[in-house]
Amino acid sequence: MTSPRVDPTERFWTSVRLVARREFVERIRDRGFLVSVAVMLVVLLAAVAIPAAVGGGSDKYDVAFGGPQAARLGQVATAQAQLLDTDVAVKAYPDDAVAEQAVKDGDLDAYVAGGRVVVDSELPDRLAAVLQSAYATVERDSRLTTQGIDASAVDQAMQVQPLTKQTLDPDADERQARKGIAFIGVIMLYGMLMLFCMWVANGVVEEKSSRIVEILLAAVPARALLTGKVIGIGLLGLAQMALTAVVGLGAASALDTIDLSGSMIYPAVLVVAWFVLGYAIYSCMFAAAAARVSRMEDLQNVITPMTSLLIASFFLAVFLSQSGGAFAQFLAYVPPFSAMLQPVLTASGEIAVWQNLVAAGIAVLALVWLMSVAARMYEGAVLRTGGKVSVKDAWGTRS
Repeated sequence: MTSPRVDPTERFWTSVRLVARREFVERIRDRGFLVSVAVMLVVLLAAVAIPAAVGGGSDKYDVAFGGPQAARLGQVATAQAQLLDTDVAVKAYPDDAVAEQAVKDGDLDAYVAGGRVVVDSELPDRLAAVLQSAYATVERDSRLTTQGIDASAVDQAMQVQPLTKQTLDPDADERQARKGIAFIGVIMLYGMLMLFCMWVANGVVEEKSSRIVEILLAAVPARALLTGKVIGIGLLGLAQMALTAVVGLGAASALDTIDLSGSMIYPAVLVVAWFVLGYAIYSCMFAAAAARVSRMEDLQNVITPMTSLLIASFFLAVFLSQSGGAFAQFLAYVPPFSAMLQPVLTASGEIAVWQNLVAAGIAVLALVWLMSVAARMYEGAVLRTGGKVSVKDAWGTRS
């Protein structure tokens, strides 16, 4: 009785699934991974919360006035504050001593009486403008009344319709917010590409140095082992990247740092999508290079070209996102630079959605070719122990 013939393609992808599942489960249980996730989320939340806490609060002040013109000063100050988008709450205190003590205790931001403004340390610029304007208005009206001039008539004559604002670039603020999201995303993208590609490289060397790879290759083809390793670790990276994006956008929305609309979500989605393509490209290169050595001490030497390329891509993205231009748009189509440049240039409006799709298509074509090259290098070097395997020998020998 003959056993049923197994389709080679089905056998290949079954092996890939088994290897990917093994990599995913082992890595997600690793304490180092859990710590890295926690640290990244803490850093991200701090990056969102600190600017909101320092500069995102509303201008709201508690103020008290003393003297015979206290009521009038309060009315004018409240009206002036509205013009400056500032909230002034007028408080009442029985005398100067009580009001000044309230300032000292932090219950009052400022106390105005007798031609002076009392503050604990510094007077905020916007509050100073409100109080100075209110005091000047009330003092002027008082002097006009003393001289028998109708202050209300003077006020009416001085009332001028404020200038209307015409914005030449109404989308500037939103575009700047999108660029901020994309820029933070690219920083996270760089860190996670480096982290997970290093995991792939370390895993290859660990299996080779311990000779576990010989046992694994007895059960699965070399290409299936490489593909499964890249996919398994990549799925873990994708999960962390998606979690980071959701937490970051959620925190920013909760703190009113951004208005969570589709145009704001798109840069984050773009970063996650380009993580997938960027990781696939870089991880193949890292894995092929790592297969050439059997010791961790030699790993850094063979992956230096890849790490240098990744670092260069990051700094180019940072620099060219500010200057833009034809060179930036050209590099945005060139893998692997496109993984870093596409999100920031799209967020700034220099690249349209269709250009994203074209760049993604080019990246996929490059990935198909690179996977073939990496698989051949991996097959030719992964079973060869001892010293560093040359590129020529790795290319010419296949397991």
